[in-house]
Amino acid sequence: MHHRTHYHLITFYKFVDIHDPLTEVKKHLNFCTDIGMKGRIYIGNEGISATATCNNGQLAAYKLFLKNNPYFFDLEDQIDTKSSPVDKHMFHKMIVKYRQEIVALGTTITEQAYKRSLQELTDQELKEVIDNNNKDWVILDMRNSYEYKLGHFKHAIPAGTINFREVENLLDDYKNQFKDKKVLMYCTGGIRCDKLSVMLKEKGIDNFYALQGGVVQYVNKHNDGNWLGNLYTFDGVISKKVGDEDTHTTIGKCIYSDLETNNCENCRYSPCNARIIARKKQYKRHGGFCSQECFDKANQDGLVKNDSFDDFNYKALRGDVKAGLLQQAEFIRMVQQHLDEFVVDKHFPHTTSQKEELVDKEYLAQWFQENEWLKNSR
Repeated sequence: MHHRTHYHLITFYKFVDIHDPLTEVKKHLNFCTDIGMKGRIYIGNEGISATATCNNGQLAAYKLFLKNNPYFFDLEDQIDTKSSPVDKHMFHKMIVKYRQEIVALGTTITEQAYKRSLQELTDQELKEVIDNNNKDWVILDMRNSYEYKLGHFKHAIPAGTINFREVENLLDDYKNQFKDKKVLMYCTGGIRCDKLSVMLKEKGIDNFYALQGGVVQYVNKHNDGNWLGNLYTFDGVISKKVGDEDTHTTIGKCIYSDLETNNCENCRYSPCNARIIARKKQYKRHGGFCSQECFDKANQDGLVKNDSFDDFNYKALRGDVKAGLLQQAEFIRMVQQHLDEFVVDKHFPHTTSQKEELVDKEYLAQWFQENEWLKNSR
């Protein structure tokens, strides 16, 4: 009889003072590799952050491994609450690395500061805020703009951030804007907002709270329609469906046609590599380029990523140029000829690269214009 292997996508973190993180990295790498887990785990002076996939046996073994570690003994409940079923490994290999900061915000926090200053809202408390449309709270989406456009909580405001190292400065604006309200920040797994909440509290800013367990924990526990659209995840899933046929919605808009879609792609012009929301057919018709600028530059320098729907081997030919087997001018001529024939639709709605800057100011301005209710709720 054939038994189906069940896999789990697990994600967890813990802020804890680790005195010898390099030793913990070695222990983790050896154990996880030996049992066949795959994923990314970062261990540093301030704690651990992990996203990985494992089958039933690997998960049981890993939980026991953590339980016997004085730093990570209490993580089982978090793993169970935030895990999601998947049908295979979502990563190609197991990576365990040292990082001074397990989430980069420019400074480390101590376990003592975390316990002293973290301000959280539980998933149930957020549910009540949304269900009751509680105007005492502002819900702030701290993820990238493309993540917000793919899916977000009802009534959530897009922070429009792309670089979390600079987000503290951005929050000063929101602090002044919503000074009479309590602000709930949320991100995918919760780790970034937890750390940011602690940093703000340590600086005397009291009205910012983090969503306990992040979006992942909320959508795993509540199928209530309070999440609109799909959830962007940093694994092989990328665009994860949230809810069922009664509660799931699609809010993503294709950058080429403005039609609804949940599909995510990357611009194929390598220096851009913008994460975009696009219907697969339209993406292919435009050669995988997000804008006129990227298409034009690709014709000038040939820096195009290989893709399964395009049989032209840009990477191999660039290697031939580097090895002196092919002239650069001839390579560019070949690229131009191929793209002229291959790209079906050379009309691009966007003239410039769609790679996000620190803050997507144009999108934020449009969002606030479309959401006039905020002016009356401040």
